Amino acid sequence: MRLVSICPSNTELLHYLGLTSKLVGVDDFSDWPKEVLDLPKLGPDLTINMDKLEALEPDLVLASLSVPGMEKNIEELEKRSIPHVVLNPQSLEDIAGDLLTVGEYTNLSSKANEVASSMMEIIHTYRQCATTCENKPSLYWEWWPKPIFTPGKINWLTEISDLAGAVNIFSDKEVASYQTEWAEVVEKNPDAICMIWVGVKESKMNPKHVMKRENAENVHAVRNSEIHVLEESLYCRPSPRLILGLQKLAALLHPSSYPAYKGEDPLLK
Repeated sequence: MRLVSICPSNTELLHYLGLTSKLVGVDDFSDWPKEVLDLPKLGPDLTINMDKLEALEPDLVLASLSVPGMEKNIEELEKRSIPHVVLNPQSLEDIAGDLLTVGEYTNLSSKANEVASSMMEIIHTYRQCATTCENKPSLYWEWWPKPIFTPGKINWLTEISDLAGAVNIFSDKEVASYQTEWAEVVEKNPDAICMIWVGVKESKMNPKHVMKRENAENVHAVRNSEIHVLEESLYCRPSPRLILGLQKLAALLHPSSYPAYKGEDPLLK
């Protein structure tokens, strides 16, 4: 079977199903697992080179509406009658469901059920741990600095916050991604700040970017040095890798209430 993925989260999801060797092309931003780095690149996820994609003669293309603007690619896939599946995950349960969907398309339902079940077991365990946390810090997630964008209620990061014994300060916004102003963040006064700028490596994200903003010294997170630079690849892509991000965050916020973070992906054992 010849597979093509046109966004990083789908590339990662295929790896959990053991299908990386079936990939014949990916978008420019897919960078995990490392085996995909040598595959033909089809352009940025929003401007996929459809002629190049079609020439690969894929049996199935994986697209995702979790990437704003992906609709244009999907319209072109339909126009050219290229076999494809469109995913649109907003929650961890959605991602588990996507595993099952892709498992059906690729005749790997048994493997998909195994991974999805493991995922849901971990989520259940962490939900139980969260109920024992007496102090739940408020979190401000920043996934773009200018203009400022942060996840709202309809987003996996609000769910991950809850499972890690914390609260997303913008969980009252009925959107997946919310554009705000720094003054609003100051007003909400989070206990911790998580920097996860989309597409930016950790080495390029400096807490000083936040600390020098107006009235930043009045924010609990800044005063208490609770600004955390995290791997955007573990938090910004709706794939099963989010479970690893959840484990890291929970251990960081509540080291005595959650399992220690060892960096080993529990879904790939």
